[in-house]
Amino acid sequence: IEKNAFNAIESYQLNEDGTIATTFTFNEGSLSGPIKTYYPKGFVVKDSGNALWGMQFIWPIKAQYKITYLDQDYQNTIIARDDRDYVWIMSRQKRIDQDTLKILVKKIEDDGYDIKKIRWIEHSN
Repeated sequence: IEKNAFNAIESYQLNEDGTIATTFTFNEGSLSGPIKTYYPKGFVVKDSGNALWGMQFIWPIKAQYKITYLDQDYQNTIIARDDRDYVWIMSRQKRIDQDTLKILVKKIEDDGYDIKKIRWIEHSN
């Protein structure tokens, strides 16, 4: 889904039943490409301290969504998978300052990811 995503934004809202309503919106193919929106559902894994979710884009498959880092101000986070096939750096800001970004990338590298494979999502100003 994210291979051709630009201006990607993901938002979350806790449902009454404990699931997480998720909205993933992006421009497809370019900064001005058509807008695509997906509504996956998150399922928090019991006794995980809310750090491990199953993210369901298509029933019945729940992809692992593991919060491996969250800063104290809840501004930046790293989402990873045990398979090390995907990793996301997410921020409440469109741009992360370079010092913070270096720290986050180092954390990803220390977790065993090949940082040369990171694809950066471009955002409009």
